[in-house]
Amino acid sequence: MSNWGRWDDGDARDERGTTNLLTPERIARGATYIRTGRVFDLGIPFGPDGPQPGGGRINPVLLFSETGAGQRFPGAFHYADDYVFMPLQSASQWDGLAHVYYDEQLYNGFPSSSVGPRGASHCGIDKQAKGVAGRGVLLDVASYRGVDWLDMGEVITPDELDAVAAEQGCAILPGDVLAIRTGWRKKFLAEGDPNAFMAGEPGLGLACCPWLAEREVAAVCADNWAIEVLPGELDDEMLPVHMVLIRDMGMTLGEILDFEELATDCAADDRYEFFFCAPPIKFRGAVGSPINPLAIK
Repeated sequence: MSNWGRWDDGDARDERGTTNLLTPERIARGATYIRTGRVFDLGIPFGPDGPQPGGGRINPVLLFSETGAGQRFPGAFHYADDYVFMPLQSASQWDGLAHVYYDEQLYNGFPSSSVGPRGASHCGIDKQAKGVAGRGVLLDVASYRGVDWLDMGEVITPDELDAVAAEQGCAILPGDVLAIRTGWRKKFLAEGDPNAFMAGEPGLGLACCPWLAEREVAAVCADNWAIEVLPGELDDEMLPVHMVLIRDMGMTLGEILDFEELATDCAADDRYEFFFCAPPIKFRGAVGSPINPLAIK
């Protein structure tokens, strides 16, 4: 499943991975799924009531440097200014290709020492600056199972992904961006418990990695926080799906998205394909980026 060297161009080694599958023709094809102009915001709010329980990551902190109070300018003018302190992966976000490694190598054989105190000199999220845009497909696993949300530790298999796609009547095409709905966002909205949200999750199993590779999927997004099932399938490995998808295949992963409104609409009009657009913020050398992804039908 390794894509190392696949998109190299002479001495220029690839740092984008499977988003290379988003060719101009495939992006244009994705735009043909815009028929009504309805827009669905798939990002969660960036605020203090987010899913981070603290520790390694916290929820965003909004600070104001100016509110307009006490300002003295000619005439009626006043202004407000603000800034944010936050981990770049605390809410809806992309995992960049420098985010995960093993055996001291990043995607495409770059050394893990490429990531240092001044950022990632290779495979940073800024290498995805042209954005992730094209045909998106929602695979609503929770609705397929007839539940509000899957339970923590429940594995999603390739056979189930095929069954969901077949029931929804949508084929998976090369260059697609897949949106996997487990209902985990709905669980958080219902319970409001960051510790329960982050304790584990339902998600993709390892067997889904070759399934994604064979179908040449460009990127995968989910409404959970790590794409893959947790606790994982291997007792002696942490986040093995991350290691295969990001480090070996070069696949950018979208995490902590909200598919609730989109899923309701897709069920209503029986159309699960749409134009998907989610450019990262071009933080130079960062290993991830906040996003506000959109689905347009």
